[in-house]
Amino acid sequence: MPVDAKGEAHHYLVRAREALLWKLDGLGEYDLRRPLVPTGTNLLGLVKHLACTEVGYFGTSFGRQLDGFPYGWGEDDDPNADLYATPDESSADIIGWYRRACEHSDVTIAAEDADAIGTVAWWPADANRVSLHLLIAHMVAETSRHLGHADIVRELIDGAVGLRPEVSNLPEGDAAWWKAHHDKVERLAREASGDRGATIVGGRSTG
Repeated sequence: MPVDAKGEAHHYLVRAREALLWKLDGLGEYDLRRPLVPTGTNLLGLVKHLACTEVGYFGTSFGRQLDGFPYGWGEDDDPNADLYATPDESSADIIGWYRRACEHSDVTIAAEDADAIGTVAWWPADANRVSLHLLIAHMVAETSRHLGHADIVRELIDGAVGLRPEVSNLPEGDAAWWKAHHDKVERLAREASGDRGATIVGGRSTG
């Protein structure tokens, strides 16, 4: 059977997008926005950032603007401006624009051949003319990487985990089972470091 390289890559992009939005389900405004690691990673910021990348790679790079799109890459005075939401940027608006950005991307993906060439203006000039297929692969990697960030952030917020709504892709176990697993991994880490008797405080060994 012939290989549909564009269609297969697009399929994985769609699944990653859906899983990302699922990670936001059921959370209030604070939890959607609050940073859980020192670099400020937060769920709504990840969605905002990925909306920008969708518009950039599948819109701007192929000469197709998304009318009214309100977000951009980091500003000169704040290079991380695309990675968090301000109080006047509602979660509904950011999620809505992400969905619109993805729909806009999908029109480009459907309309262009896999080997159609786009120009990524922010890449080096000697490597910025690339195929649609490469950009889909790049966006699968980009979205999946940030989906991994979202996995961890969501677990830190309320313990929710899983691959997608219908498939957790995790062993079945109650809280006690997972605590035993966590303690086992912790013990093995100590043994590997030769620090068998240490206690862990704030993520650091005291031994």
